[in-house]
Amino acid sequence: MSKSLQKKLLFLAIFTLVGFTSLQVPFNKLLGSNVSFTLFDFFAPMAGAFLGPFFGIVSIFSVMVANNLIKDVPWTTGAIIRLFPTLFAVYYFAAISKKNSSKWILAVPVLAILTFLAHPQGKQVPYYTLFWLIPLIAYKFRSNLYLKSLGATFTAHAVGGAAWIWVFNLPAAVWNGLIPVVIAERLLFATGIAVSFIAVKATLKFLAAKHVLPELKFS
Repeated sequence: MSKSLQKKLLFLAIFTLVGFTSLQVPFNKLLGSNVSFTLFDFFAPMAGAFLGPFFGIVSIFSVMVANNLIKDVPWTTGAIIRLFPTLFAVYYFAAISKKNSSKWILAVPVLAILTFLAHPQGKQVPYYTLFWLIPLIAYKFRSNLYLKSLGATFTAHAVGGAAWIWVFNLPAAVWNGLIPVVIAERLLFATGIAVSFIAVKATLKFLAAKHVLPELKFS
């Protein structure tokens, strides 16, 4: 096994362990539901910037599946849907962190908009999909950490929203009521993602300087 691969696997294990730990620390609750948010919602999207898109997704997906298995979470449709939005956020953050960033990830919010508007209830609240233009705008300012974080969290929101409306047929009134919640929630998430990135970057630099961990290149 090459040293490069060994280093990637080491950091994959570290990020997976830290990710699982952060998933056990509740932060707040989404208004009107029993869904708990944890520090994992801040940590997960930016993991790809350190591990790369592939290993970032593998790490975060492993954490979520392991958590569901350990806690014996029923594999309901909702539980399965919740596995995937964050993975798109990981890919968004990782992909646009590269110097020669790919634009393919930008197709995700566009497809989410079209999917949402194709639903009878979605047609009644077309303005809700304006949230999902944010990843497209943030891409233009991807050197700005906060806007990149905002683009990542709204990419996840787009995937989740497009899936949720078709699976659960939520009425237009519900989506209207969610607008102020989404604004507050996603601004908070973007702040958490940006702060997590800065904290993890500083920690890894410190540990590398102390020769505790090998140096890791990141964006």
